[in-house]
Amino acid sequence: MMRVLVTYGSKRGGTEGIARQVAEVLRTEGLDAEVLPPGDVVDVSAYDAVIVGGALYANRWYRTARHFVHRHVHELREMPVWFFSSGPLDDSAAEGLIEPTAQVRALMEQVHALGHMTFGGRLEANAKGFIARAMARQRAGDWRDAGHIHRWARSLAEELQPGREESPVPTETELH
Repeated sequence: MMRVLVTYGSKRGGTEGIARQVAEVLRTEGLDAEVLPPGDVVDVSAYDAVIVGGALYANRWYRTARHFVHRHVHELREMPVWFFSSGPLDDSAAEGLIEPTAQVRALMEQVHALGHMTFGGRLEANAKGFIARAMARQRAGDWRDAGHIHRWARSLAEELQPGREESPVPTETELH
């Protein structure tokens, strides 16, 4: 069974939630998916593929995601790798493809990542920190779209398992 690491840089937990949803979909598609924060990953050689997610703050990936890529750059170049970002505090990510930021694109080039997806972010109304609190006054909410996340994760499973039998299309209830 193919082993996939899903790791994430998340300050407020929203990106971690996306990583967990991605791993859950991969498991239902027949892959062995493990979710770990970047600091808990010592060696990526135990995996056949890696998915790295990062929360975007001022168009920059959260530092733990960046550091993970830099720390494992040589190993990541030798396996299938995909990136995802979370951050837009609106419906734009679900409505159309958002290109990776310049910083994320540079990280993708370093490891020859096969693709990238941007998902909506989450900001709680009681967010801590001066900037987050100011943003929350106007933009508090959860724009993570479970259907969007599911479709992307399923497409990765299809790439990792070519020729496998298609699983049934999930119902709207299963997506939420």
